[in-house]
Amino acid sequence: MKYLKEYRDPALAQRLLKEIKKTVTKPWRIMEVCGGQTHSLVKNGILQVLPQEITMVHGPGCPVCVTPLHLIDKAIYLAEKEGVILCSFGDMIRVPGSQKSILEAKAEGADIRILYSPLEAVNIAQANPDKEVVFFAVGFETTAPANALSVLHAEKLGIKNYSILTSHVIVPPIIENVMNDVDSHIDGFLAAGHVCSIMGYWEYYPLAEKYKVPIVVTGFEPVDILKGILATVKQLEEGRYEVENEYARIVKEEGNEPAQDVIAKVFKITDRVWRGMENIPLSGYGVREEYAAFDAMLKFDVNIEEAQENPDCLAGDVMKGIIKPVQCPEFGKKCTPQNPLGAPMVSSEGACAAYYHFAGISE
Repeated sequence: MKYLKEYRDPALAQRLLKEIKKTVTKPWRIMEVCGGQTHSLVKNGILQVLPQEITMVHGPGCPVCVTPLHLIDKAIYLAEKEGVILCSFGDMIRVPGSQKSILEAKAEGADIRILYSPLEAVNIAQANPDKEVVFFAVGFETTAPANALSVLHAEKLGIKNYSILTSHVIVPPIIENVMNDVDSHIDGFLAAGHVCSIMGYWEYYPLAEKYKVPIVVTGFEPVDILKGILATVKQLEEGRYEVENEYARIVKEEGNEPAQDVIAKVFKITDRVWRGMENIPLSGYGVREEYAAFDAMLKFDVNIEEAQENPDCLAGDVMKGIIKPVQCPEFGKKCTPQNPLGAPMVSSEGACAAYYHFAGISE
């Protein structure tokens, strides 16, 4: 399959690895922002073959992982209300809330549907006019267009019983937050190719200039990752800090402008709490006032007490790259995929899950 076999080419990967080893002369810490890239690094053994001078730091690029505890509690609260159908992507259902997960609420009888698209949720609302249908809209900029389109589609069809519970986050502010954290110490970034396919990479120019760090857009296959690391190391060794696109088969500088227009029509940029971290200014999307009728938080006047994170969970430090998953005292002990303390242990893009499932990682 095109864009698959050639990016899983062992011979090409070996050549790229040889060039990385030839190029690097100093210790560098490179953060891959996306959890999908983290899994590629771990499951393909890339961490184990990189030269010791390069430390890959696993960033907060897992939207499920950074969805705050209180929003999961609110999703469960809505799901357990009489007459409500809660719809969600599958990777959200096992993430722990303060008392239970969405999956546990489903097992207890809540009407929860696992979907692949928010447009399916609109269809469910249309087919069930006597029910309120809430879609748990989670993601980075990548999933925002589809979630916004679901609102526009519901409006066009005149559907009044559909709303979204929004937990959208934005990548550039978290890169800035990481760079401002005195404990993170990042020299360069691999930017998430799927996010840039929507938003482009023009937003990264000011960050590269301000913090004097290279930012390289790359994909998720082994060759993509190695190309991104090589490009970053070359810049670091040469004292450059530029935004570079190593995912040109998918990403354009300006991104997907029609998708950006749809996002801007339905969503506004707001402050957002990131799970395990803090409230980061202007780092998320909220529903615009014009579409308040589709905002589940307003429609249901959700007002429940916000619970505290489990004090044993160090997910925030993992997602900021301050520690590796295996450095958490509870990794593989109190915290397992069957009994997670935090989201990174159960999300399909979580760093802790990557380390747990692909054993034998040594740093």
